[in-house]
Amino acid sequence: MFVVIALLSLLPVTIDAAAEAELTVSAAISLKDAFEEIRKLFQDSHKGVKVLYNFGASGSLARQIEGGAPADVFASAAQKDMDDIEAKGLVVPGTRLNFARNSVVLVVPASGGVRLDSFAALKLAGIKKVAIGNPRTVPAGRYAEEVLNFYKALPAINNKLIFAENVRQVLDYVATGEVDAGIVYMTDALTRTVKVVSTAPEQSHKPVVYPIAVVRGTKNEKLSMAFIQTVNSEAAQGILRKYGFTTQK
Repeated sequence: MFVVIALLSLLPVTIDAAAEAELTVSAAISLKDAFEEIRKLFQDSHKGVKVLYNFGASGSLARQIEGGAPADVFASAAQKDMDDIEAKGLVVPGTRLNFARNSVVLVVPASGGVRLDSFAALKLAGIKKVAIGNPRTVPAGRYAEEVLNFYKALPAINNKLIFAENVRQVLDYVATGEVDAGIVYMTDALTRTVKVVSTAPEQSHKPVVYPIAVVRGTKNEKLSMAFIQTVNSEAAQGILRKYGFTTQK
């Protein structure tokens, strides 16, 4: 159970079936599989509405929003990126809430490769390449740095680090054997054939909490709020749990 930043009192939105509406949702790429399923849930109950997704690293998406890129809703994999755009007045007040949590895990290729059983063991000479998201734009990369610092593995492994544009790219590097290990979310590890060798303890990094909010300037504020209401519904929370997220319901 965790704290919702803002409570929503939302009324159902009715869309004229004859007039199509589009809703653009910029979302952390770690949400991709769950949100694809939630799109169908939302569109089934909002006829005439088409949800368009823009998936990517949360930091990159925040910069896009700051630059004026079209977005009605933003769902981030970290509080920091939502904080950044909210501080700049780009979030509609009262619409932000936390809707899911995740875990940070160390993964290795499913077969072959080096033997590894802990984050601390990344310092061993036999480990040559370790993939993490670029901490400047990828929340998973920032969590990875925190975990590595917790285990006093930095700066000892700095020369081993391979920075990826998003957490799914880290996963690809590991699954294809291009690196010896990678640090990703548990939900991502469940989507590919990789082996989870260790889960980072909660005290080793900031909580991985996902906030969502309506982006200021949207022409579809009520519809955007309805999408958030759907994400926070029991049905959608069940979908998130199916994909490995921890939820509030």
